[in-house]
Amino acid sequence: MRFPFQSSQFRERRGFRTDCRTANGPPRIDVTMADTIVLRDVTKTYKMGTQEVNALRGVSFAIGRGEHVAIMGPSGSGKSTLMNLIGCLDRPTTGTYSLDGTDVGTLDDNALAAIRLKKLGFVFQGFNLLARTNAIKNVALPLFYAGVPQGRRDREAERVLAEVGLADRGSHKPSELSGGQQQRVAIARALVNDPAVLLADEPTGNLDSTTSAEIMALFRQLNSDGRTIIMVTHDPETARHARRVIRLRDGVVVSDGPAESVAEAGNAPLASPAAADG
Repeated sequence: MRFPFQSSQFRERRGFRTDCRTANGPPRIDVTMADTIVLRDVTKTYKMGTQEVNALRGVSFAIGRGEHVAIMGPSGSGKSTLMNLIGCLDRPTTGTYSLDGTDVGTLDDNALAAIRLKKLGFVFQGFNLLARTNAIKNVALPLFYAGVPQGRRDREAERVLAEVGLADRGSHKPSELSGGQQQRVAIARALVNDPAVLLADEPTGNLDSTTSAEIMALFRQLNSDGRTIIMVTHDPETARHARRVIRLRDGVVVSDGPAESVAEAGNAPLASPAAADG
């Protein structure tokens, strides 16, 4: 069965890239005005004592507005390092990363914090909700840091909770919610500032298969509504819910193409859940 996003017209409209390297080796990026994220020859090197660890080694790609992208790779492949860079939690050692036209590598810590608050929403495997705080207050937390008045914070939180199907759970604390409901609260919190990009790190890692499917269906709906979604996952089943999959190994991009290629590759899972910390 063919889907609209597999067509060349869709890939052109979304800025889809299925070739990660030119014949001569260096990555090629065909940047368009619709691109939200552009990485050019990004490296990240960590010093551990007298040794240097090259976590990323020349990563280049662009992600357009409205794409739904999965980043896959085994433990140690660099996918968590890449997510930290995309999430403005770190800076490249060399190369450039542009988010909505801003060169992230030129920003100081305060500017990085500001761009995270305004441009990015984060969803974590462990939910990271405040245990003694109800769903409305958890969702409204980014608005609190943005200085939004309380009345408006609560109204916006209620609106977004309804968007993720939890209109009747606003007064409940995390301990009173199922795992899937907690993850929906976390997704609502990530959405409440209307970010340019939603970043999800192993968003189904703590959920059973049925609940995972429900969360992935929610991500697909959010993407259909125009949200840009990037998720890190070790799980091919989760990755197949995206439209595009970028695979990393040893700090480099080894493939970049439609999610259907994950199924067609016929490879074993790249890592076990316990080891998926790349």
